[in-house]
Amino acid sequence: MRNQSTGRGRRHVLPIVAERLQVNRRRVTVGRVRVTKKTRHRDVVVDDPVVREDVLVRRVAVSRFVDGPVPDRYVNGRLIVSVLEEVPVVVRRLRVVEELHIERRRQTVKRSQRVTLRREEPIIEREQPPRAAAWASLPEPETHEDRRLSRRHGGSNA
Repeated sequence: MRNQSTGRGRRHVLPIVAERLQVNRRRVTVGRVRVTKKTRHRDVVVDDPVVREDVLVRRVAVSRFVDGPVPDRYVNGRLIVSVLEEVPVVVRRLRVVEELHIERRRQTVKRSQRVTLRREEPIIEREQPPRAAAWASLPEPETHEDRRLSRRHGGSNA
């Protein structure tokens, strides 16, 4: 823009001022969150069936000669194990001395038992620093450009 003369022959100079926007960021703590867990215990009674197995061994005398070893066998749910001995005879032969009759008996018994169950519960606490509410009212830091304009034009740039 060209300077205009006034009516008396003097020139009047008008300064041209431009503002520039500079955005700065800074980290401001406005609050904190603390998460803790507390474990709570409670006792409950559990009624569940418990399987119990007993083994009954009965010795049965047999005294019978056999031609060779007798394999173990199951008869009516019983395991039969033959016990052998050698007996001197004109001819050597095997004789079953006794048998072990082994039987399994399965029994379901209902039994109450006290057990402890655990459960975690989160506890959330928010902490606010003393100046967190006033963080927006803090003055912005002055930039190098702000100081230069202030010195040139003799005042504040606001």
